Amino acid sequence: MNKQVMRDFDTKRIPVERLIALLQTFTLKHSARELADILERAESNQSSYREFLLDILETEVRGRNERRRKRNYSAAHFPPNPKPVELFDPSELDAGISAGQIRQLKELNWIDTNANIVFAGPPGLGKTMLAVGLGLEAINSGYTVCFERMSNFVKILDNAETERSAGFRLKNIRKAQLVILDEIGYTPISRAQANRFFTFISDTYETTSIIFTTNKEITEWAEMMGDPVLTTAMLDRILHHASCFSFRGESYRLKHPEMLID
Repeated sequence: MNKQVMRDFDTKRIPVERLIALLQTFTLKHSARELADILERAESNQSSYREFLLDILETEVRGRNERRRKRNYSAAHFPPNPKPVELFDPSELDAGISAGQIRQLKELNWIDTNANIVFAGPPGLGKTMLAVGLGLEAINSGYTVCFERMSNFVKILDNAETERSAGFRLKNIRKAQLVILDEIGYTPISRAQANRFFTFISDTYETTSIIFTTNKEITEWAEMMGDPVLTTAMLDRILHHASCFSFRGESYRLKHPEMLID
């Protein structure tokens, strides 16, 4: 149909309520909600039937994507007031990561290859801020993300078989495309917890991307885990496809207390 036919078609002969009901029947809820605006645009722009149909479908896709993004954001369990990657200024570090490296990480290609990232260094340098910022980028790009501090994650592993909420959370973590494990090394863990953590790393090896933030150098993880053999096997899996960044500098927290999470 040409535009002249579209202009000559009197949409008022068909009640808008009927069109909305039909869209809802086919679960096109977002298009139904915005149908009045879509019709107004079509009439104002003298749209063809193809353009009108395209507007209907694109409106539905945008709505579904936004709904999925909000659902994924809620399921991520980020700490309060997460900051976007753009607010992290690597020039304030003495060493560790460059602006170019951050731009590469923002492309998220490493998630598609199930690679890992390790942000190591003293407290207050923005490791968590950057990890969460990348998590936000991932959610906005359609990936599923879960964030947990290590102290809480080991409790989830401890209780997953006996507590419904812990089991449900662990199931979601295992299904996520990106997992952020924060503050590894800040609190000691038992030998049993280290074994459960190793099992999780083994189960997600080459199927999930993980960002680790830690105040311990990789060489110090054996002491933290309490089992050098287990730690070696675990690090072999973590580092097989990993990018490691060792942050150095003056505490971000002292210079910009309003900016940081960790």
